[in-house]
Amino acid sequence: MKTALDPRHKRRQKIIEDLFKIEFHNQPISHSTREIIKHVKLLDKNIEYAAPEFPIDKINKVDLAILRLAIYELLVSKKEPPKVIIDEAIELAKEYGGETSPAFVNGALGKIINHDKSSKN
Repeated sequence: MKTALDPRHKRRQKIIEDLFKIEFHNQPISHSTREIIKHVKLLDKNIEYAAPEFPIDKINKVDLAILRLAIYELLVSKKEPPKVIIDEAIELAKEYGGETSPAFVNGALGKIINHDKSSKN
């Protein structure tokens, strides 16, 4: 980006706005997303445990989506090793989230992993 008025930058801003807006409107969703939504109470309960100082409705919507997906993969689907799931969630947070998103996602998922391990012992 050379300047804030660069047409490529403006086009990217519009795409980001559109992607963000679809989160707040009734849009068709994939089967995978429907499966995650079926478990949203369990996922949100874990997010509340991992980040008690951040109410669900106050968490950045991108961070919330990343956490829900990662926790679903960690606790429900269990198709990948935890390290892979956490690394991918951190990368998604770097790509789509804010400056503090990677650390927030990493901390929350680390707390959930440690809690899950201790509850199995």
